[in-house]
Amino acid sequence: MLEHVILRLKNQGFMDLVINIHHFGQQIIDFLEAKDCFDIHIAVSDERDEVLETGGGILKASDLLDDGEPFLVHNADILTNLDLQQLYHDHKESGADATLLVGQRDTSRYLIFDPNHRLCGWTNKTTGEVKPQGFVYQPDYHQPWAFGGIHVISPSLLHKMKGDGWSGKFSIIPFYLSVCQSALIMAHPIPSSCYWFDIGKHETLEQAEKFLEVSSFKQ
Repeated sequence: MLEHVILRLKNQGFMDLVINIHHFGQQIIDFLEAKDCFDIHIAVSDERDEVLETGGGILKASDLLDDGEPFLVHNADILTNLDLQQLYHDHKESGADATLLVGQRDTSRYLIFDPNHRLCGWTNKTTGEVKPQGFVYQPDYHQPWAFGGIHVISPSLLHKMKGDGWSGKFSIIPFYLSVCQSALIMAHPIPSSCYWFDIGKHETLEQAEKFLEVSSFKQ
């Protein structure tokens, strides 16, 4: 899974990577060394003492990520043929603080966007819960989308994360919801021509394997 993502990123021109490690961390380090880091620059953010989740992991690695330019975050369990350079380009052109890959899929929890694709809130359709406090979800106005595990973050948002006192272990979604009224967080819907799989689950891994057997999917 990790090798696939690294090769996808390399083939699309991303030559400086940061990988956070926790479970079997040394095995990942050994793997990278054996592959000579795939002839690109790869730094490691070590979370073996405590896994920090999707938000805390970014914050811990912030010194490695913040070079004054936006950076792309790609979950290792996402399999897609999305044009990552286009996602990055669209983010920079929009002036957004963050751009989130989103799609239509069955789940109980959705990010909610306005007609201009700006993040407004979140809802659990099973319980009716909404966030942030005071947000009113209007189904005839808002668009619910599921997060696709890939996003682009500008330094402005990274600095806000630090300034707002976020620390330790936390998910990136609560952070996004806490700042969506003041920061510009945009949706990037998965194009209909693209494939997307979350291969962190047995059933979706099997679907991805079957897809790869019959498709012309390439790195």
